[in-house]
Amino acid sequence: MKDIIISTRFSVFETVQELPNDIQNLMKQAIEVRKNAYAPYSKFRVGAALLLDNGQIVLGSNQENAAYPSGLCAERVAVFQAGAVYPNAKILKMAITAASDINQTTAPIPPCGSCRQSIAEYEIKQNTPIEIYFMGEIGVIYKSDSLKNLLPFLFDKSFL
Repeated sequence: MKDIIISTRFSVFETVQELPNDIQNLMKQAIEVRKNAYAPYSKFRVGAALLLDNGQIVLGSNQENAAYPSGLCAERVAVFQAGAVYPNAKILKMAITAASDINQTTAPIPPCGSCRQSIAEYEIKQNTPIEIYFMGEIGVIYKSDSLKNLLPFLFDKSFL
């Protein structure tokens, strides 16, 4: 037997104002689009903003459904929108923010497993890492230089 040691590294920003200017703008757009979330069941609103290599910003908010698996997270709404409208563009950076209508979220909220897998697909497809910044409603912001920090044993087309 042998052990596999996995090390990940995240940068931590204390406030939105501490972020680089382009990321501040991206996070502000994610915060704004979070208000468009359709979350009547979970009361948990998520906003995502993507910066593409063509300079475009693509937004997404979570959209729930009474048939729970039929809803879609903000990250996948944005990623799939980018893929549909700008199929040849690369996703450079992603900002994610989450807030609850019930409790204030103060810890950074990372993408769920399904979103991680979807982001991984695009990171592999474009052969460049996607910087991911995520936060709660308030508080610190975590930055990952690549989706691989969040999903080190990712599943991709090489397994098929």
